[in-house]
Amino acid sequence: MILEPRHPADGRGEIEEGEQLSRQLTVGQLGMIAIGGAIGTGLFLGSALAVRIAGPGVIVSYLIGAVIALLFMGALSEMAVAHPTAGSFGVYAEIYLNPWAGFAMRYTYWAAQCIAIGAEATAVAIYCRWWFPGTPAWLWILGFSVALVYVNARNVGSFGTFEYWFAMIKVVAIVLFIVLGIGLLIGVGPRKGIGVANFTEFGGFLATGWKGVWMAMVFVIFSFMGTEVVAVTSGEAKDPETAVPRAMRRTVGRLILFYVGAVTVLIGIVPWNTIQPGSSITASPFVSVFRSVGIPAAAHVVNLVVITAAASSMNCNLYMASRMLFSLARGGYAPASLGRVSTRGTPLRALLASAAGLAVALIVALASPGRAFVYLFGISLFGGLFVWLMIFVTHLAFRPRWIARGGPRLPVRLIGYPYTSIIGAGSIVAILVTTWWVEGMRITLISGLPWLGVLTIIYYFVARRRARGAPVSAAASA
Repeated sequence: MILEPRHPADGRGEIEEGEQLSRQLTVGQLGMIAIGGAIGTGLFLGSALAVRIAGPGVIVSYLIGAVIALLFMGALSEMAVAHPTAGSFGVYAEIYLNPWAGFAMRYTYWAAQCIAIGAEATAVAIYCRWWFPGTPAWLWILGFSVALVYVNARNVGSFGTFEYWFAMIKVVAIVLFIVLGIGLLIGVGPRKGIGVANFTEFGGFLATGWKGVWMAMVFVIFSFMGTEVVAVTSGEAKDPETAVPRAMRRTVGRLILFYVGAVTVLIGIVPWNTIQPGSSITASPFVSVFRSVGIPAAAHVVNLVVITAAASSMNCNLYMASRMLFSLARGGYAPASLGRVSTRGTPLRALLASAAGLAVALIVALASPGRAFVYLFGISLFGGLFVWLMIFVTHLAFRPRWIARGGPRLPVRLIGYPYTSIIGAGSIVAILVTTWWVEGMRITLISGLPWLGVLTIIYYFVARRRARGAPVSAAASA
């Protein structure tokens, strides 16, 4: 059964049973779903923007991002094992901080995932138009959107199997890219090795200084976002106490290896200042690499892989958005009908409502085709950063209250508490502030801060309605 707070405002974490989401996801599927959620346009497309800002020093940026991600996953997995629920971190914030925090986190995350779906769809259009430049972007966005809504509408087991193999394609492709790239660098076969010249020439390793390394974090941290899907899927995991921490550990380890390895090879093969020379993105930098070194067939294969990667991320984002909206409805913060599940055990109505981000992508693609990805990227980035920040803050409140209530010792605990959570929260705040000085990223704060203001006003009226005795959850009103 899915567990939700019965009286979120009382802070006692009381739980009630509701309509059942099907627990079908295995450890392997959880891990691959997390990989699928994280490895997408953040690496295959957004890395071009990061390289443009930091040069070869972007490798350091990814290492910093890996440290923050490790702290984040430690904090989140500790709470996910204690409370395996579809609402995940939104429920944790409601229990251990206050009802507004849970309300704001879930709606912000839902909105961010809806926009992220649009960003991934826009990326798919960019990749497809590399092959078919004369086709309109909206055609690709619409086609992939319909297909993935259908996949998510089936039972969660089908979703898990689909995402497992989509993510597997990404993993295999990145491993092969790293291996092939190392071969090009050291000169395996008849080709002369490229060597390490591209790491030190064209301005040196820190071509844009430490300032560039930090400013690139705005794009780098987005690459690690999506790993939180493991916590969201905990409500549908077969054995959450074992599956969740194991999946999170595997995910972060693999991501660090893939991201740092892939970006290092990327910069080593071609000069960093040729990867993203303009402000508009027309292809994945990984495709451009193989095209520039004279391997056209490989470039086409890689383009197919990055299309698969974007579709996989769209699939995960749609899953996460629908589960978060389902949780909001179950908590009484959205129409009760969105908290219903189909005969297959999926929240179909919440899924269809969450597909709204695809409509936004269509509108932005038509209004500003050259900058659509950057705009959607910046808007969804605020939601991700806000949620990560609040998860660290929630963890600071969670640990002492869990111990005080006599909760059992959890199988996973973030080391260095509370300092590690404080460092994580401080890093997220610093990245959020930095967006103001990164080209094209002011939209992050310009869209995000008013959004929180609107949410606060809405919450005020919702809280007043609940105080007058309105039903507190869909389950209660059923």
